[in-house]
Order: sequence, then structure tokens, then C-alpha cells
Amino acid sequence: MFRIKSIISPTFAEAAALIAAIVTMISVSIVKFESVPHMPILFSILLLICYGLFKKVPYRKLERGLVEGAGAGMSAVFLFFFIGILISSWMMSGTIPTLIYTGFNLITPSFFFAIVFVVTAIIGLSIGSSLTTVATVGVAFIGMATVLDLSMAITAGAIVSGAFFGDKMSPLSDTTNLASSIVGVDLFEHIRNMGWTTIPAFVISLVIFGILSPSVTLTEVDKIAFFQEGLLETGMIHWYTVIPLVVLVIMTIMKVPALMTLAVSAASAVAISFLHQSYGAAQVFKILFSGFVSTTGIEDIDALLTRGGMESMMFTVGLVLLALSMGGLLFTLGIVQSLLSKIESLLRKVSSVIAASALTAIGINVLIGEQYLSILLTGQAFQSQFEKVGLTGKNLSRVMEDAGTVVNPLVPWSVCGIFITGVLGVSTMEYLPFAFFCLLSPILTVLFGFTGKTLTYIANEK
Repeated sequence: MFRIKSIISPTFAEAAALIAAIVTMISVSIVKFESVPHMPILFSILLLICYGLFKKVPYRKLERGLVEGAGAGMSAVFLFFFIGILISSWMMSGTIPTLIYTGFNLITPSFFFAIVFVVTAIIGLSIGSSLTTVATVGVAFIGMATVLDLSMAITAGAIVSGAFFGDKMSPLSDTTNLASSIVGVDLFEHIRNMGWTTIPAFVISLVIFGILSPSVTLTEVDKIAFFQEGLLETGMIHWYTVIPLVVLVIMTIMKVPALMTLAVSAASAVAISFLHQSYGAAQVFKILFSGFVSTTGIEDIDALLTRGGMESMMFTVGLVLLALSMGGLLFTLGIVQSLLSKIESLLRKVSSVIAASALTAIGINVLIGEQYLSILLTGQAFQSQFEKVGLTGKNLSRVMEDAGTVVNPLVPWSVCGIFITGVLGVSTMEYLPFAFFCLLSPILTVLFGFTGKTLTYIANEK
């Protein structure tokens, strides 16, 4: 998409007015009317088409812009399909349940906030979904904090920090796959590169949560014990169920392409599932397509384990294709180029390009409140700018996650902010000062941009 040439050259005023109309339409639809983002994006596409026709641009050329924009996301689409399959296969094999069970074993009487952060991080990594982590084990930790008379705000901050660490770094996360695919970076190369900012943010957050943790006697562990007993009753907690994870790690170290790595790991998980489950071929195909359905009868356990399948990725695939199609039109009509031309002179240094892209991702989160769009639109707008200053794509994909993925839960009217507040019963503004990981990530990514540390240049990779 980033090679799409503009057909017309709108004035800055026209471009700014169109962007303002699109931002208003999307943000009002999502925040006020609680619409899924697909509909306002579709209406935005219609608005852009009408503008193009008004400017006497042939419809065929507008259509070509749509198709070229959507085409830029096809690699992401295939990755999403395999992510859905991997999640359901890891559920079948017991890989994810075993990882969750192991995480719960870390609960100790001391350092409560730090342990909450670590456990939610492990579970977030295991399932690749921050909101599912918050809505299940996060609720359990809030209940424990209530009984122990501990700060709800700090507990919620630790839950959100851990859950979004997992969402950001998990190969099962749709945002992680989206960020890497949009700029054409290998999934695992993207995750490795994020470590430069993510690991320091994790360590600093862990130390702060440890310092803030009071000395308490953790006597009320009924909720955690309840989770563990429910997981054991599934019959899927075994040492050998981590083999698919080992396969994933080994193939990642060997730098096997992400799609093949996911496929082989999923195949090994399906094979392992037969060691403790009796699935027929028809059941396996159904689970891989529609997802794994947990039937323990324990509501929280079933909510945690009922996941995956190709079908579960259709929401994300539809959103990606629509957003990229809109991006294709924005480039075809010269709107993005017109806006960037105004700040072109300011984007000649590495530090200013990284800072501008980070602020754009944060700004989209604040204005629109949508996590996916902050990643998609930032990637679309700044890939060429990163190339001009000699930076590789993985620098941009890291910024997109550092300032896009983890910032969304800090915005009270965002999709994540509203969801978390409703589930945990703690307002966004209350937990925001204590969501240390989410606050540190964008700061570190901009700081490294100014120092030049941990950046990868195109010339160095040739």
C-alpha cells in the first residue's frame, strides 16, 4: 500500500477536513453508540469514494486503491488464520491450561502486587488476549484484594500491566501479528526486537509493584484454588503438553518463517492431544475451525479456555481488510501525502520520526479509542518516513505496539478502557497511575529514539 501513488493532490485544508470528519465519525460511533469499528470505517470509505467522484476521479481507480490497500494485509490474514488454529490446538493439547496452572502456582503471601503482575503476564502470554485475562483471572485477583483490604487501584494497575505485557509479546496475539504484518516484518523478529523496550519496562514495573506490595498473610486463596482445581479436572494438565511450546521456541530460534512455525506447532499440539483425549477426525476439524469449547461447568474456567479457531479471527480479519482499504483510498486520493507534506521538514531526524509516529499512535487511541486503528493507521502513514531516515520496518512495528497496543487501556473512552472498568469495577483514571508497564512503554520507545540505542538501520542489515 505504501507504494500507492496519489491520483490527485488535495489542499491541506481539504485533507485535514476529511480526516477530521473520519475521526469524528469513527470515535462517535464507537464511544457514544458502542458500534463495532467495522461500520464507521465502511461509512468512511463511502465518504472517501464520494470525495473522489466529486474530484472527478474515475471509479475504477478508486476501486483499484481499495483493492491495493486490502492486498497489503493478505499476509496478516493468513497469519491470523493460523493463529486461530494454533490457539484451539494448544487448548486441545492442554498447553495453555498447563501454562495457566503453572502461573497460579507462583502465588505467595508476599509481594502481592508483583505476583499479580507476573501471573497475569504469564496468562496473557499463554492466551494472547489481554481482555480475556482481565475478565477471568483479573476478576479473581480483584476479589482477593478486596478480602485483604488492599488498594483496588494498584491491583487493577498490576492486572492491566501484566495482561497487556502478554498481549504485546505473545505470538498468539492479534495485535502482535497485525503490527508485524503491516510493515512486512517476521513475527518472531518483531517480538525479539520489542524486547529492547519491553523487558526494561517489565523489570522496572516489577520492582515498583514489589516496593508497593504490603506485607500481608495470603489466607484467602479460595479463588485461586478454585481455578486450579477446575483446571486439574479438565485432565489436560501434564508435563508433556508444553512440547508444542518447545517446538515453537526451537523453530523461532532457527528463524523458520512464522507461518510454518505456527503450522508445525499446531500439528504437534493436535498429535499430543490424543494422549489424553479421544477426538475423532471430524471433531478435530471442527475445533480447529470453530474453536475449543470448554465444558467443565465452571463459568470462569470455561470463559478462559473456550477460545481459538479460524472462525474466531473473522472479526479481526474483517477489520483489517476494511481499515487497509480505507488506507488505500487515503493514499490514492493523496490525503496522507498532503498532511505529511506539512511536517516533512520536521521528519528528517530519526528521533523526530519515532516521536511523531508514537504520538500519532497515542493520538489515534485518544481521538478514536480503537486499538487496531492506532496500529494500522500509524503503520500506513509512517513506513515511508522510516525508510527515508534509514530505519528498518521492525523499528516502526515496535513503536506501533509500544505507543498503540498498550496505550488503549489508559484511555477512559477507549474500547479496552470501557471494558476493563466494567469488568474490574475500577475506573480508568484510578488505575492509570499504577499501570506502570503501559506508561513506561511509549516513554522508553521515544527515549531510545532520541538516544539511537537498540535501533536497526537498513544499511546494517544489507
